[in-house]
Amino acid sequence: MSRTTSIPRTTGTSTAYAVVIPTLVRDTLADCLAALAAATGPKPERIVLVDDRPDPDPGPLEHPLSVLGDLRDRTTVVRGGGRGPAAARNAGLRAVASPWVAFLDDDVQVGPHWCEQLAQDLADTTPDTAGVQGVIAVPLPGERRPTDWERNTAGLAQARWITADMAYRTDALRQVGGFDERFRRAFREDADLALRVLDAGWRVRQGRRTTRHPVRPASRWVSLRAQRGNADDALMRHLHGPDWWQKAVAPRGRLRTHVAITAAGAAACAFAALGRRRAATVAALGWAAGTGEFARSRIVPGPRTRYEVTTMLATSALIPPIATWHWLSGRWRYRNAPAWQEVAQ
Repeated sequence: MSRTTSIPRTTGTSTAYAVVIPTLVRDTLADCLAALAAATGPKPERIVLVDDRPDPDPGPLEHPLSVLGDLRDRTTVVRGGGRGPAAARNAGLRAVASPWVAFLDDDVQVGPHWCEQLAQDLADTTPDTAGVQGVIAVPLPGERRPTDWERNTAGLAQARWITADMAYRTDALRQVGGFDERFRRAFREDADLALRVLDAGWRVRQGRRTTRHPVRPASRWVSLRAQRGNADDALMRHLHGPDWWQKAVAPRGRLRTHVAITAAGAAACAFAALGRRRAATVAALGWAAGTGEFARSRIVPGPRTRYEVTTMLATSALIPPIATWHWLSGRWRYRNAPAWQEVAQ
């Protein structure tokens, strides 16, 4: 798609900020807010909690809010409507009047000097800097090798522009139309926003403040649900071109291999149905080799317990067709998708 680059305007040197936290009111929210309240340094002018449960019950919010102490009076709760983190952050942004807005996830814990470090990060910006990213630390077990899920979570520490801890100029966000609400999961919406901010002529830099992102508990099938993100990758390709991986400095992933494994499995079934046994055998061997290599790549770095190995074997057979399905469905769904600013207007 062609882009029109505009020159960002100078927005002053104020380091006043608000904090926006989209939440499903998980158990982690109280720890998130307690860490924010305890952090030393200039406090946020406002904290906006966006309750993104589809049918919220106000009761569960009482305990998390109680840990805020003096910051409770600066806290506003708005409804997100269950439309996903991108839409929830936009709802929070609409309630913000500060020059800067810092986005946090509800399962992170800011460092003990986070407010002070954030103020310094913002003070160090140039007028053409739209965003400053925090440093994410993911604690992993020291007594054993990390599981597949723990390794995937640890990858957040290297992710660019991750909104687990990301501060943006409010004016810059409004200039580009905020987050693209077609990203319904916590996946790629942050990279899409950053690429649009960069296309508008702004800069995004790395800050020095630190935030802890623990590995949350997850079922053994979490990797299957994660494949829905392939539809978001299809939207990224449509919006930012086939080289969006390089622009976003994102791992390429194994989609091509997943498609090849799925094609081999489908061919084996088709040839078997047609009575072409030799061709079916060759295709089946290709499927088995690809699936085995994928499973091995996930088992070897892990703890290799019976539970982990059986989970990796089962999910490694299922991930390629699920990933392929979500990718193809995303390519079809977003084949004519307009730019977000056109949708938002």
